[in-house]
Amino acid sequence: MTNSSVKILVVDDEPPIRKLLRLGLTAEGYAIVEATNARDAMEKVEADPPDLILLDLGLPDMQGHDLLARWRNELLDLPIIILSSRTDEAGIVKALELGADDYVTKPFGTKELVARIRVALRHKLQQQGERPIFQTGDLSVDLVKRIVKVADKEVKLSPKEYDILRVLVQHAGKVITHQHLLNQVWGGSTDVQYLRVYVRQLRQKIERSPDGLQYITTETGVGYRLREAD
Repeated sequence: MTNSSVKILVVDDEPPIRKLLRLGLTAEGYAIVEATNARDAMEKVEADPPDLILLDLGLPDMQGHDLLARWRNELLDLPIIILSSRTDEAGIVKALELGADDYVTKPFGTKELVARIRVALRHKLQQQGERPIFQTGDLSVDLVKRIVKVADKEVKLSPKEYDILRVLVQHAGKVITHQHLLNQVWGGSTDVQYLRVYVRQLRQKIERSPDGLQYITTETGVGYRLREAD
């Protein structure tokens, strides 16, 4: 899929932001459609669904969280990236738990946003045909044989460490919230501090240096992100 064949719906009521996105993303080859409010966005999605949505949380006629929840309840299965001036962790976590694929806080750089767009689109394609072996840098994870290697050397993980890594691999490049990991690995009944202990142990086994995190990065107060596949 080339950039020119990818249509992005920008949902934002601020003209300067829409102009910035239109100019920046058009220059990258994307086709841009704009909506200034939730009603306009819903009509455009129903008439001709885009490949990806950039959604502002502060819309004049509906909260972005509510629009996101409505789309996901309607089983709208396409990447949605949140654009927001809000930096509160609770709002970000809520958006991710409602089904957002990623978030970018304002002000943002076009290069960063384009990178997030590419990850979201790539992840969608991978979901449609998941590869059994995940590779990023020197880290490889065989999801069928449950074998983890770093620089071709097998690394022994505990069952919980592997389960955490498996969830991160399945969503590589995306932010995975603490609660999602707790639900997937422990059924949601464990304290987040317990998760942090296991992530620290996992990092000690797969990262080259504890001080230079190459694979698993922390989204403070939100969750973790595994480096996307090569």
